[in-house]
Amino acid sequence: MSEQRKLFGTDGIRGRANVQPMTGEVMLELGRALAVVFRLGPNPERVHRVLIAKDTRRSGYMLEDALAAGLCSMGVNVLQVGPMPTPGLAFLTTDMRCEAGVMISASHNSFEDNGVKFFSHDGFKLPDAVESQIEELMFSSRLDRYRPIGADIGKAERIDDAAGRYIVFLKKTFPKELSLDGLRIVVDCANGAGYRVAPTVLAELGADVVSVGTAPNGININDGCGALHPDHLAGAVRRYRADVGVALDGDADRVVLVDEHGAVVNGDRILAMCGLEMQRAGTLTQGTVVGTVMSNLGLELALRRKQIKLLRTDVGDRYVVETMRREKLNLGGEQSGHVIFLDHNTTGDGMLTALQVLALVARGERPLSEVAAVMEELPQVLRSERVREKVPFDQVPAIHEAIQAAESEVGEAGRVLVRYSGTEPLARVMIEGERTDRIQRLADEVCRIIRQHLGEGSA
Repeated sequence: MSEQRKLFGTDGIRGRANVQPMTGEVMLELGRALAVVFRLGPNPERVHRVLIAKDTRRSGYMLEDALAAGLCSMGVNVLQVGPMPTPGLAFLTTDMRCEAGVMISASHNSFEDNGVKFFSHDGFKLPDAVESQIEELMFSSRLDRYRPIGADIGKAERIDDAAGRYIVFLKKTFPKELSLDGLRIVVDCANGAGYRVAPTVLAELGADVVSVGTAPNGININDGCGALHPDHLAGAVRRYRADVGVALDGDADRVVLVDEHGAVVNGDRILAMCGLEMQRAGTLTQGTVVGTVMSNLGLELALRRKQIKLLRTDVGDRYVVETMRREKLNLGGEQSGHVIFLDHNTTGDGMLTALQVLALVARGERPLSEVAAVMEELPQVLRSERVREKVPFDQVPAIHEAIQAAESEVGEAGRVLVRYSGTEPLARVMIEGERTDRIQRLADEVCRIIRQHLGEGSA
């Protein structure tokens, strides 16, 4: 990351709550800088409004109020909607004609962490250039030049009906001629931002809903539940003899499904199901789906059989969306469950995605296991190794050689991808191939070499 971007990573700012930079003091300055960017923008005379939402972490109270104070101190009005899924914040920012939306969430991380990400007035994430401008202002002495007084100071207010607006929006993405009558659905909300919205949407569409992970207490978000822990949902689906399981992550921008047998249906299978259906219906633009370098080769093969192209990007829903907008495509996503339907929303939306798959189940009157059988996954191993610093792998000869050796062994029938996480001090190792035992051994060896040379305890 360049020196000019001290705070922003690939998806906003993230870190341990109440530790630099996720402190009230930094959030106050961040709010001030964000406000000034808009006041210096193309419409300096208008009354600027910024929407703030959060997930259910305890630290959200502290960070939300600090951000609101910073924005108001520089003449911007603030609308606070409380716990709200990230895609709900993106939708509401546009729906309520706000200048920007701010989401306070660390997504799938544990409750000790928190983060902030920004959305523009069009519902898309702020461009890198604007984030860099915000940073530059924060670390300069220019902010005090724009400090208003008297009636020019901004005000903050709570919006009580925000969740209802988002619920109506989600229901409208489900085909009017269909319902979820007769389907028992277990929804795991990860004790996160979707804990009210998700069960309500499913119930109002006719489903018999069993809700878990809907009792947030500020410290149990993502704790053994939600999209990161689908085994918890799989057990509930079997226990309640449900037809489908829906697992969201902490900010509900991604989803993992479980079929009636308890088998996990990840983002790759969701892309395959929806991509094939959209191609059949003539709604898949340019016959192309956007995935990432992590997308399973089985997805590419399933799409290719129906003359659908898979366009791969770097890991991160930000890069998927950028590619979709640039190429004018309408379906893309990640294996982790970030799936973007640009015909409906501007970012990954866990509940919206679940509804598109449930529509396939309802329309065909087929179980999810049958619908999801459109692709066969190749064996794939994913590993994470904590590192003390993110040194380019080709600058560490032993790591570079280990990666090359793994690539040579899997050959053309597999893939090796080693990269750093954009949000955590982790090296990610993904190896795909024909034999599970072989790729597990190779992944373990690459991780061992990374740990030896870059691990937290290495010299």
